[in-house]
Amino acid sequence: MALRRIASLDQDEFLERVRAGIDQHQPRMTLPATPEDFQAFVDRFDEGRSAEGLLVCLRDTGAIAGNININSIIRGRAQTGSLGYAAFTPYAGRGYMSEGLGLALRHAFEELRLHRLEAQIRPDNHASIRLVQRLGFRYEGYSPDLLFIDGAWRGHGRWAITNDMAGIVPGAAHPTLPSR
Repeated sequence: MALRRIASLDQDEFLERVRAGIDQHQPRMTLPATPEDFQAFVDRFDEGRSAEGLLVCLRDTGAIAGNININSIIRGRAQTGSLGYAAFTPYAGRGYMSEGLGLALRHAFEELRLHRLEAQIRPDNHASIRLVQRLGFRYEGYSPDLLFIDGAWRGHGRWAITNDMAGIVPGAAHPTLPSR
């Protein structure tokens, strides 16, 4: 697997993958389904300042197997981000997202120099819970009415991992981290 930043050139393949797996993702998440939505999606990523958009790709063909977003990046004392991710048909259930999310953790902790990543997961999303458990995330509790999904506020389990927990500590802290 390879991980790379999403770009405007990915539009056609990304939209094709979204269309192929529409039943797989809804109502849990809404991915861009039109060229306009895709461009707005890509435009919100700013290479790790406040959000990072990544694609999980097959190493041999470059085909897009999934996407991972590091959203709501907070610097200063927090050095944290919130994860969103989706596996695409026909690649779901093959372990590609485990490897891809592992690469995203390395990217977040080494390159972006974040300290903590969080994932908010609906309690009925067993595949996603198993994924974060495999990667060493810890369950931190349940938040009722956390995210607005499918027309209503939905409760989510909060899962998190720190760079220490993952064994991926950067050589130097991010420059926005206070010295004390």
